[in-house]
Parts: sequence; structure tokens; C-alpha cells
Amino acid sequence: MKPLFGKVGVFGVGLLGGSVALGIKERFLAEEVHAYDQDPMALEKVLFLGVADRVHTEVGPWVGELDLGILAAPVGALAELGKALAPWAHPESLWTDVGSVKAKVVAALEGLLPHYLGGHPMAGSERAGVENAHAGLLQNAVWVLTPTERTSPRAREGVRGLVEALGAYPLEMPPGRHDELPYLLAVALNRMVAQSPHRDLLMFLAAGGFRDLTRVASGSPRMSRDMVVENKEALKEAIEELREVLLELEGLLDEPEGLLRAAEEAKRTRDSLPIVRRSLLPEMHDLVVQVPDRPGEIARIATALGEAGVNIKDIEVLTIREAAGALRLSFATREERERARRVLQEAGYRLP
Repeated sequence: MKPLFGKVGVFGVGLLGGSVALGIKERFLAEEVHAYDQDPMALEKVLFLGVADRVHTEVGPWVGELDLGILAAPVGALAELGKALAPWAHPESLWTDVGSVKAKVVAALEGLLPHYLGGHPMAGSERAGVENAHAGLLQNAVWVLTPTERTSPRAREGVRGLVEALGAYPLEMPPGRHDELPYLLAVALNRMVAQSPHRDLLMFLAAGGFRDLTRVASGSPRMSRDMVVENKEALKEAIEELREVLLELEGLLDEPEGLLRAAEEAKRTRDSLPIVRRSLLPEMHDLVVQVPDRPGEIARIATALGEAGVNIKDIEVLTIREAAGALRLSFATREERERARRVLQEAGYRLP
């Protein structure tokens, strides 16, 4: 079966660009994958990890041979990158980007690159860099596409075909509707905990729901800062709307029945959300373990779970006291978490 594309270029090979390139290679969507980055060390990793077939530190005639170009550089660099690529791009080539900022990026790039359609896969990880890239990052992810009246049918069909072939779900919306309010909320909640005089207690108690709600704050602060700043006008409007809702809820604290009605409405809204198996960051299933404060305990826990065939996806030290502390262990599935619970209980560890 012939691949969807001949030559594909990925411009910027961090976590997201590397994952897109790996997805294209693993699914045989292109005859050849090229990677561009100004960092030679990143390109060495690209070749070592098999992320791309060829690498480049400069644009040039090779860009004109591409059927598809994907801009995956930091948001602030996308417009200048588009200007550098435009003279070399083939008139019939397809172009997209994966930047989280859309309105300004789309306005800059659609006048520079042929058959361009803006995009942003809603997928990521707390860990950055091409060394953490993997094709599965995009599986079942919502991939926002931002067409305008200038978007060609060729761009719409071609980029949408790429998204679907990578196992993601294309979702079309206007560029101006794409903002980062959830990230600001996560930052605000974490700052509230960090500045509290009861910080250690709150961090220990704030497991489960709080950690899931604020997980997006674990991404790259610099990249997230760029997203927020570039979307500041839309975010200011969203923050004002949120402020009004919070004031309304504050007023309902003295009206139990009104608060109940608001909570029931919120539940109906939440329950009606479409089920998407991958959100902005991968779902984790956590387990908090009380651990004696003595050498080798973390190694003992890891060994016990490893021998039982249970894989720990993440580990975090919550508290350390003279007599004991606690660890938060994260697992990819609920089943693995429950297996880990049984293994650790049998090994004599206390789980809240």
C-alpha cells in the first residue's frame, strides 16, 4: 500500500514534533521523514532514536521536495520559521503546525505557506525533549484544526487525513476560540497550596482529584507562558467570566439549596461531556503509600512491584518525617494500580 505522502518534513523535534515524526514512521505514512532543528545535539538524538530518516540544521532546496511540512518549533518562533520556509516551499505542498497558540500563528502562516491549515494536538507529557517522544502520545488525542475562509480544500482534506491516520480525532474550531484557561487555573490552584502555611498537609491531602485537575501545570513553564501570553486577550475575557461565576458561587455559600442546584447543573454538564480516552496529558492512576524512614524502602517497593510485573509510570516523594514519609505512585491503568495495592499490602506497607 502506497504511503499517504512522499517526503514529510518536521521542523522542530522536541516532544511533540518527535512524536508526530515517530507516528508517521511507525504507521508508514511517508516514504521519507526529514527533521529540521537548529540544535545539532537534538538531531543526533533524532538519528539515534530513529525518529527521522534525514536531518538538517538549515533550510534549503530539500524543503521544495516535501509533500507535507509540519512546524513544531516553539510558538514564538513559528512566524519567523514560516518566513524562512516560504521561498523554498513547493506550490502544491501541504503545511500545518502543532503550536498551542492559534490566532496569531494562523494569521502569520496562512499568508506565507501554500495549502496551510493550523493545528494543535491536545497531547503532551510532563517530560520534554525528543528522547521522551513516542507515537502513542497522539493515539486517541483530540487534534484541534483551525480553518479560515482562506483555507484551501486541499489543505483541509490533506491535514485532516494526516490527523486521522495518526489515530487522533480532528476537531475544527475558529483560531480565536483556542485559549489556555485550564492551564491558568492549574497554576492558580498550585500557587494557593504553595503559599499556604499548611503547605505540607495540603499537599498530602490533595491527592486524586486535585492532582488530576492541576496536572497541566506540570508541563514546560516556558512553553506554557508563551501560550498564555499569545492568547492573553481571549484569556482576559475568559478570566472575567470565571470571576463572575466564582462570585456567584461565593454568594450561594449562604444558600444551601441554591448551591445544590448549581452543583447538580455542574454534574449534568460534566456527565454530558464526550468521552475522550486521552486528554491534555495522559491519565494516571495514583496510589499513596506510607513508607518507614529508613534506607532502601523505595528500592524495596520498586523491587516488589517489578517482580510482580507491575510497571510504575511515575513516583513522587510527598513528605518525609522522622518516623515515616509517603510516596505517590502512578500507574497507567486502574488494574495495575489495584495489583500494586495488593502486592504492597502483602509486603506489609500501609496504604491510606
